[in-house]
Amino acid sequence: MLKHLYIKSYALISELDLDLNNGFTVITGETGAGKSILLGALNLVLGGRADTKAISEGQQKCIIEAEFDLSSTHLEQFFSANDLDYSAICTIRREISTAGKSRSFINDTPVAVAILKELSNQLIDIHSQHENLLLQDNSFQLGIVDSVAQNAQILTDYQHLYGQYRTTEKQLADLQEQIRKQQTDNDYILFQYNQLVEARLQADELDCLEQEEQTLLHAEDIRTALSAVGSCMEEDNTGILVSLKEAVSQFRKIESFLPANQLSERLQSAYIELKDIAEETNTIAERTDYDPKRLQTVQERLDLLHTLLQKHHKTDMQELIGLREELGKQISSYEHSDEELQRLQQVLQQQYGQLQKVAKQLSQTRQAVKTAIETTLQDQLLSLGIRHARVELQITDTEQFRHNGTDDIQFLFAANKNQALHNVADVASGGEIARLMLCIKSLIADKQGLSTIIFDEIDTGVSGEIANRMGEIMQEMGKHRQVISITHLPQIAAKGNAHFKVFKQDTATSTETHISQLTAEQRICEIAQMLSGEAVTDIAIANARQLLQPDTQQL
Repeated sequence: MLKHLYIKSYALISELDLDLNNGFTVITGETGAGKSILLGALNLVLGGRADTKAISEGQQKCIIEAEFDLSSTHLEQFFSANDLDYSAICTIRREISTAGKSRSFINDTPVAVAILKELSNQLIDIHSQHENLLLQDNSFQLGIVDSVAQNAQILTDYQHLYGQYRTTEKQLADLQEQIRKQQTDNDYILFQYNQLVEARLQADELDCLEQEEQTLLHAEDIRTALSAVGSCMEEDNTGILVSLKEAVSQFRKIESFLPANQLSERLQSAYIELKDIAEETNTIAERTDYDPKRLQTVQERLDLLHTLLQKHHKTDMQELIGLREELGKQISSYEHSDEELQRLQQVLQQQYGQLQKVAKQLSQTRQAVKTAIETTLQDQLLSLGIRHARVELQITDTEQFRHNGTDDIQFLFAANKNQALHNVADVASGGEIARLMLCIKSLIADKQGLSTIIFDEIDTGVSGEIANRMGEIMQEMGKHRQVISITHLPQIAAKGNAHFKVFKQDTATSTETHISQLTAEQRICEIAQMLSGEAVTDIAIANARQLLQPDTQQL
């Protein structure tokens, strides 16, 4: 139940505090007084689209806060699933800044607007005039029947299976497209793959071959240089090693006179290292030889690798090896595609059978409440002045799986005697649709478990005794939940347990919208004014008292 509404700096509302009670509450006011502003603010705090234009002129942000009593709901699991603190009194808040920033809170914890909206959808239903157009919507009509049928679990089971079925269906279609494409491309893919396999690719081969090519191309230069190095080291009498060996010999002659001197050892180490270098230089020089056959082999191999890299637009051998592996997987997938195709077809067939079974159960729950819905709506429409009203639910099995079953539902309607039944949206007048929607809301209110329902001028197109009867229906609904009606009709306004008036007030600098709860006397004047207009007559006062008489004790 909506206990309290706080609005600050929203449109023409500077600041507003509104306490609400259970039962049937009516809100009245002249056209343009700001009833739609009040509803807009409530929509915003319930997760509606944010618009910075709604912020009062000269203000930096607007704040709307709604307090709900959750004691009659079972929303603990929702709060737990969203990591929110649960309490019997829940406060939800929305803040919009002129910079376009929107913030949402549940019990002072920041939340995404989607979570705010999910919670509010379980707390309150706002029926505005444009919702009458929903009678043309097959999903809305199905929702009405499902609410009465109380088949939420079966519908959930169906939608779960439907999701699996559609996923498998897509996988099968994708595989079939892949097979079709592979049938066209497989020969070429196989040729490319075999070419890469035959090339016996190695990750570091290209660098090694390029280095070997350079060595073979400059073999004579390398051998000449190495021979020269060897000569420098080992040439008789003048070579480095000969001189170094002599130096070592001289140090040994005097090492007994130079205790703890390491120069001799260091010279010996240098001699050994240079001798090793000389030997290795000679070995390399002897091994280095110009080999035109090997050079040709290396260059042919390099030409092949560079051709493959260029052909496949790869930058290195690792990428080329990766392509080979990928082509291999494609070929393997194609070779085993028939098995996978058969498996998916079997899975889809099994899912089809399961889905068909649950879809049939879902249809049966809808068929089971069809007559009860028709009878209830016809009886209520009769009490609302449509004496020859006939309502029929046409439930057709389309045999096509959709997200809410295989049923196509149409509400057929006839208002007059001997009139053929037609789609309600095609033949019902505005007043008839308004009455039908009220009957539908009354029918499903208990089933949906909503604690608060708001009717925004649902009485459009009716008057007199029909308006009186609509008020009685809303008053009856208010015995089991909170019902709020924004109305222009005195007959409905008189049925409320509480009566609020929306009005504008001019200040020195601006015009502001206010709302206040009417006392018993103020209520008489308000309803009299609704009856007679600007000039309130004694007759209007008397009529207002008469309208209020059965209900004044509830104030």
